[in-house]
Amino acid sequence: MSTTVSTVHAAITAAVRAPSPFNTQPWLFAAHPDRVDLWLDRSRVMTVTDPDAHEARVGCGAALHTLRLALAVSGHRTEVHMLPDRARPDLLATAVLDGKYRPTPHERALSEAVWRRHTNRRPFLDRPVPSPAKTALMRAATVEGAQLHLMDQPAEVGAVADLVRRADHVLGQDLAHVDEVRAWIGHQGRSDGIPVTASGRPSTPDTLIVLRELGSSAPAVPFERLPLLGVLTTVGDTHSDHLAAGQALQAVLLEACVAGLAVSPLSQPIEVPATRDALGLLVGAAAHLVLRIGYGHPGVTTPRRPVSEVVLD
Repeated sequence: MSTTVSTVHAAITAAVRAPSPFNTQPWLFAAHPDRVDLWLDRSRVMTVTDPDAHEARVGCGAALHTLRLALAVSGHRTEVHMLPDRARPDLLATAVLDGKYRPTPHERALSEAVWRRHTNRRPFLDRPVPSPAKTALMRAATVEGAQLHLMDQPAEVGAVADLVRRADHVLGQDLAHVDEVRAWIGHQGRSDGIPVTASGRPSTPDTLIVLRELGSSAPAVPFERLPLLGVLTTVGDTHSDHLAAGQALQAVLLEACVAGLAVSPLSQPIEVPATRDALGLLVGAAAHLVLRIGYGHPGVTTPRRPVSEVVLD
């Protein structure tokens, strides 16, 4: 295996550490000596929960950002072509190796965070996130063509919390959705899905934010009184916007990890059209995800499929 091909495979190994809905890992890669193609894996799209593959494309965008970062840290500049073939809409992006690159120390720190980053579904501390950290998170999203709207005031947090609660109730009444989710949670020994060890703790009824029920048998505990929430948005709502939101998501998550912050996604309002529209009206842009951000005790990473399963022949 040539040095470049070895580098590409190492970058894909990092890319699959990206987050995805219910850890479905809806991506495939085609590795070439001079480029990497990123494909949407339709077999891993949750057809009830994510019928238009919006969340899956966001996850693929997160993988693309990680791929770019890994290649940059290995000394390769990349030129990314988004949705390069109209006749093949599931070919989401092509990352072309385009010369040498000298990574910055901060990029190296972000690259190291790829392996530590994980969704933290546990309670956070009632400790405010400082302004410099908030600024860094918002800047990370902006660089990738998205916006992170941060909310820490009771009225705005309450408005988003109400949408999360409404969406969670609607989803809980949809038996097809419940069955689809159950297929991806609580299974040990798999290389995908959310194992019990990563399901977090149930929250007490007085918790402001309704967390998704992931089958944990642990006792309910109180969560933080007033979380910092972030709504990730783009101006439009096209497939390109979904990919941009995913790249911004991973940029924010890695920046948070470097800053010692914990993050958990709240995707319920995105999965119900009425609440997604309401969330978009609330922030004045197309909404792609709600993030709960704060300081918390470390959790555990979720498994990933080996590279051999995600690279096309």
